Amino acid sequence: LSALGPGGLTRERAGMEVRDVHYSHYGRMCPIETPEGPNIGLINSLSSYARVNEFGFIETPYRKVNIETNQVTDRIDYLTADEEDSYVVAQANSVLDETGRFVDDEVLCRFRGDNTTKPKERMDYMDVSPKQVVSAATAC
Repeated sequence: LSALGPGGLTRERAGMEVRDVHYSHYGRMCPIETPEGPNIGLINSLSSYARVNEFGFIETPYRKVNIETNQVTDRIDYLTADEEDSYVVAQANSVLDETGRFVDDEVLCRFRGDNTTKPKERMDYMDVSPKQVVSAATAC
């Protein structure tokens, strides 16, 4: 992924706010794999499970939580960053029992860009893997 080129930025004019990691990059762009020097933060890699949809937006996968049973299902939904903002997303390493329900009453999660804890009944999705935040090269 590059922010350079026709219609994009130039290395000289790109400030820190463009090069920095944003919460909407989670699971979409690797926060680690970027070149050093003048291209830092301007050239990035897709995260491990990310994909580009038909409109050119980057999506990342999440496991759907059944709202009625609070059970983490095998259904995978790919969400864009703006779609994700509407949901409470549990961390991939959250402890589940043998039926796929959260063990802890309070679950570490993300909601609208903030890391927080919320009651297990509030979970909408769960990360598919702890590796989904980084690129394949970084995850190895």
